[in-house]
This record gives sequence, structure tokens and C-alpha cells, in this order.
Amino acid sequence: MRDEADHSAAPLPADVRARLYDQAFGDARIGAWECELATERLTWTSGVYDIFSYPAGNPLRRASIVDLYIDESRRNMELARAEVIRSGCALSLDTEIRTWRGESRWMRLSINAVGEGAQPARIFGAKRDITSERQALEALRQQAETDPLTGLANRHVFEARYRDVVRDSLNYGFASALVLIDLDRFKELNDTCGHEAGDACLREIAMRLRRAFREAGLVARLGGDEFALILHTPTDPARITRALQKTAAMLCRPFFWNGLRLEVGASIGTALVGRPHRRQITELFAEADAALYAAKAAGRNKVHVFGDEGCRRSAHPDVAA
Repeated sequence: MRDEADHSAAPLPADVRARLYDQAFGDARIGAWECELATERLTWTSGVYDIFSYPAGNPLRRASIVDLYIDESRRNMELARAEVIRSGCALSLDTEIRTWRGESRWMRLSINAVGEGAQPARIFGAKRDITSERQALEALRQQAETDPLTGLANRHVFEARYRDVVRDSLNYGFASALVLIDLDRFKELNDTCGHEAGDACLREIAMRLRRAFREAGLVARLGGDEFALILHTPTDPARITRALQKTAAMLCRPFFWNGLRLEVGASIGTALVGRPHRRQITELFAEADAALYAAKAAGRNKVHVFGDEGCRRSAHPDVAA
């Protein structure tokens, strides 16, 4: 009777093992790196070359590679590198790079140190491409924070960022005004021309607001035909009033959709947040809401600014009072 064959695998040669590891890491978009601290000499596996889209024949100069990091990521990477060299404790961080071919990419960078004595001789770690993860997270964030119809920030984001931008410290940072906008005749348009026309109208209004207030702290759709702005500039009450008068005129201009001429108006209520009109957050929002109510009660296409002396009324220049 024959002895059973020995099926135990023989150890793989070192070069084969290295090649298989390199292929597996490459497929997973992972690479290993090492830097000799005395000379700043870099060593990469093929996975890192792939992440940076860096030609394998090009010399690896640390200064050139560092330039591929986006500014904030470069600062964070250098701080983390210095901390690992100082403390000997491993760190990991997400960094954004511009590849050798000019593509935007995210990678997770790990840094460790090895060496004898107080000063390590080299640092090493791994780099993993996490671009798809970041894109997926960004898509989820956009979905959670964006009004799906108009692409503006939604009510949840407005309420959260409203407190961040305006704050409850009576300081208000750079915010100058809280603006609430309610469309006039929107229900009539919706009932007459249908919901698709109404949706087209909301998208058009959102586009106009986005273009007109590129420098605003926030432009949001609160729901239905209600919009909100947090203005940074202008800061002078008279200039804010004039800017909002122009906004009312801009929003009531007609537009065409599917051969139909569509037109709505806008009532605008505003509360000033800078000196000498300091308010608590809840009071400020209540004042903007009261100004909006007064604007709607006064008729169409009106702007009301609530200040220390109460509501200041104005119709925009293109609309008769």
C-alpha cells in the first residue's frame, strides 16, 4: 500500500511572494512606502505609483511628491509626519492629492516610525485610494442636505447653519441680514398650469437666487414656495434694502416653460443682524417672519426690513406701490 502523498505546500520563493502581495495590494488600490529620514529617499511599491499615476521611471523626489498634495492636506500631512517622528506613535489621516496627470484623488495615509534611540531612522506606512468612498459619502451628504427639486440647501441644513452663521452670542460674525422670501401667486400658477409648471418655477427661482447671491452665507429652500438667505454683504441697512428691491424685481420677471409664459412675484421680509440691530437668534427669526407677514399683507412684490424702528416698507422700483 502506497504511502499517502504529502500535500503540504512548499514555501513560496521570496520574489514570488512579494509579487503576489504587490498584485493583491494593487488590486485593492493599496501601496506601501518608506522614507529614509537622513536622505529623504523614498521607496514605493507599485500600488503607490498607481495612486499618484506616477511614471515608474521618474525619480522619486520628496519635494515633488509633496507638491501633489492639495494645500490643506499638505499641511495636515506634514504636521502628522512631524508628530510621528517626534513621538514614535503611528498616525493615519485622509488626504487629497492631485495626481501626476492632474486628477483629483483621495487617499488614506498611515505613518509609522522605526529606528533606534530617540530619533527614528525611517518612517513608513501604507497609502490606500479611498476616492470612491469619499464620493459615496459626498453623494449621501448631498442627498441629506440638499433640496432635491432645486439643489439648494434644505430646511434642516438652514436651521443648523443659521445658528452657526448668526450665532447666539450677539456677535453674529460676518452675517448682515436674515431674509425670508415667499412667492406671490405661486398657488395660482400651480393650480392653473399644473405641478410640473410649479416645479419648473421653483427651479427657476432657485437658479436666480443662486446667481444673485453667490456671496451669501446660505441660500436655502425651506419648503413649498418659501426660500431663505443669510447675507454677508452689504452691511448698511439702506444698501440691504436696495439690494432686496432689485431681488424682488428680478424674481418677478417672467420666464418660459413648454411654450407657456410663467410669472410669479415675491414678498420679502428681512431682519438686520449687525449693529445697532443685535438680536437673539429666536428674536431675529421672529422679526424676519413678522417682516415677511407685513410684506404679504401690504400686497405683492413688497420688501419689508425690520429694524430698531420697526418695519421699513418699500416696493421695488419696477412695481407700483
